[in-house]
Amino acid sequence: MTLCPCGSDKPLSECCGPIIAGSPAPTAEALMRSRYSAFVTHQLDHIERSHAPEIREDFNRAEAERMAEECEWQGLEIRSATEDGDSAEVEFVIRFSRQNKDMIQLERSSFRRENGEWLYVGGEINPQGPQRVVNKVGRNDPCPCGSGKKAKKCCGTTTVLD
Repeated sequence: MTLCPCGSDKPLSECCGPIIAGSPAPTAEALMRSRYSAFVTHQLDHIERSHAPEIREDFNRAEAERMAEECEWQGLEIRSATEDGDSAEVEFVIRFSRQNKDMIQLERSSFRRENGEWLYVGGEINPQGPQRVVNKVGRNDPCPCGSGKKAKKCCGTTTVLD
């Protein structure tokens, strides 16, 4: 029994194998897992076939083959998977070694379901979360707690106890 490379702890033949062979993936996450497994097992026809039509011509087969051959795949971690009707996003981390260097790739991929089949639409490598905005409160500004006092006389004070 060969375990599926996607990390599901299921046999490849019961997990990603049927999807790689052409069965439709039940979810965008299942498609993502099967795409990773296809890289690991060098079954790149599945990668190309699961691209959305508008990006299929951008698939660089030679580069994909080189990556599949040169990398030692160490694992897939799904961070989040959300589906909203016929669109989905999967955020994941891939760990691999290339030229004796351990590497990590974080990606947020977009998927679309057409005629009951999930397709890869695109991805953002190393996505950044929303930027945090912090409003600075000056000493003479009203306290943000809503007390009506100046910040320096309310929450902006520090009390030292002996």
